[in-house]
Amino acid sequence: MEAFWFWMVALMLTAYVLLDGFDLGAGAVHLLVARTEAERRIVLRAIGPVWDGNEVWLLAAGGTLYFAFPGLYAASFSGFYLALMLVLWLLILRGISVEFRNHIDSPAWKPVWDAGFAVSGALLAVVLGAAIGNVVRGVPLDSSGKFFLPFWTDFGLDGELGILDWYTVTTGLLALAALIEHGALWLVLKTEGEVARRAQRVAGGAWFAVVILTVAVTVLTWRVQPLVVSRLSEHPWGFLFPLLSLAGLVAIIFAGKRARLAFLGSCAYLAGMLAAAAFGLFPHVLPARPDPSLSLTIHNTAAGAYGLRTGLIWWIPGMILVLGYFVYVYRHFAGKVSLEGEGY
Repeated sequence: MEAFWFWMVALMLTAYVLLDGFDLGAGAVHLLVARTEAERRIVLRAIGPVWDGNEVWLLAAGGTLYFAFPGLYAASFSGFYLALMLVLWLLILRGISVEFRNHIDSPAWKPVWDAGFAVSGALLAVVLGAAIGNVVRGVPLDSSGKFFLPFWTDFGLDGELGILDWYTVTTGLLALAALIEHGALWLVLKTEGEVARRAQRVAGGAWFAVVILTVAVTVLTWRVQPLVVSRLSEHPWGFLFPLLSLAGLVAIIFAGKRARLAFLGSCAYLAGMLAAAAFGLFPHVLPARPDPSLSLTIHNTAAGAYGLRTGLIWWIPGMILVLGYFVYVYRHFAGKVSLEGEGY
């Protein structure tokens, strides 16, 4: 059961990145692709019906983590306290930026919230990417399974670790480039005219940054975390996940005017990268540095067997309701967006 819940949490986090990721990316680039008030409203309408619902997957993953792996939840939410508070405030800023901009029709009001929307989307991408880098790199766990990290120290991997170092900054930049590409491709799929053309150009530029940073992060990961190397050596079929990411990148560049194929290629890239990270660490959920024997795993952080089995009673119907809701919403709001009717 521990392995089942590990992969369910990983699946829900992947769903969050794929869905809320294009919201963050669209926010990060909307000042580049939208030059007029009408164009900015088009960008907001492209994500407006779904952006808040997409965050359900983050809440679902957090709730599942709480009951399935309480040891990991306790350690990570205290050790990453500063970073989690930053994520919380950025999520709040993103939400109120979307909702508040139209409350007052003033040339001094809307640009403030447009800037907040762009900054919060970009910083959330960087912080979430750095968080994944921290998990892959490992943290200074003690014998009680606790740790604390400042935002940064000397940016090195020797001595006192910080949330930001040369490795986690690189993973943060990769996340930013990947979500900019993801968001831009969503706008290509959902919009027309100049907004779509500008978004296509942004996605093309981001693609090259994603390729370069993917190579850099891959090489650095093999140096930073030997668990990934040994795991793939023991189970070579795990290379299917990096190959999925590679296929996604190829699909994006060869999609041409097929916007749906390009967006699905971006989804494949993100899913493959996240799955490769989860597979490379399994069964570890939070590696320890410098003493790997103190690492948190699915075995020493999981709830009791009875609790894990009982959790399925509410988790299965809950997921059925959530999936049904998302199928309905995305089908109902399918197609290109326009300024007709009410809305953002």
